[in-house]
Amino acid sequence: MKTMKTNLLIALLLCSFSAPNFLNAQIRFNVNVGAQPIWGPVGYDHVENYYLPEIESYYNVSSRKYTYMDNGKWVTTYNLPAKNINYDLYRGYKVVINEPKPYLRFNEDRVKYISFRNRHDQELIRDSKEERYYENENHPKHKEWKNKHDGFGNNGNGNNNGKGYGNGKGNSSGKGKGKGKDKKEKDDKDDDNK
Repeated sequence: MKTMKTNLLIALLLCSFSAPNFLNAQIRFNVNVGAQPIWGPVGYDHVENYYLPEIESYYNVSSRKYTYMDNGKWVTTYNLPAKNINYDLYRGYKVVINEPKPYLRFNEDRVKYISFRNRHDQELIRDSKEERYYENENHPKHKEWKNKHDGFGNNGNGNNNGKGYGNGKGNSSGKGKGKGKDKKEKDDKDDDNK
């Protein structure tokens, strides 16, 4: 009986030490649908980088920067180079690459994805009818989505848009701009005037 209790105690201790690591591994996966550019393709909960085969460049979602070869060196900037200024990000094909510094494998990507050049058949986040993409602040339906998910849709500006009665905190999640007196205070004053 003592051996069984000891084994049980050891098993519980092992589980308690491994559970936080398991949970931590689960939490590290980041869903970034709202951070992806609206010119990105649908179907990905998480995107670190896009490879743009037509212009042999990369785009990093979290930094919002492009990486491309310039005079034999990799350059990372907020804009595409002048030679690609007219490149249509909405039309060109994007390959999702979820690894850091994907340009280090450029020669492989260049060969592997050459057939995607001049391919224009991806559904874009901008054109998606899936509600999960409306979270993206640049999506055409973002405002509708935000109103639906902000409680009563008044963007936190209090009852009556923060201009009348109310303390400006409203019925939704934001802080408002209420200038009026608290409704209870007004009701108390009305009672005093009777």
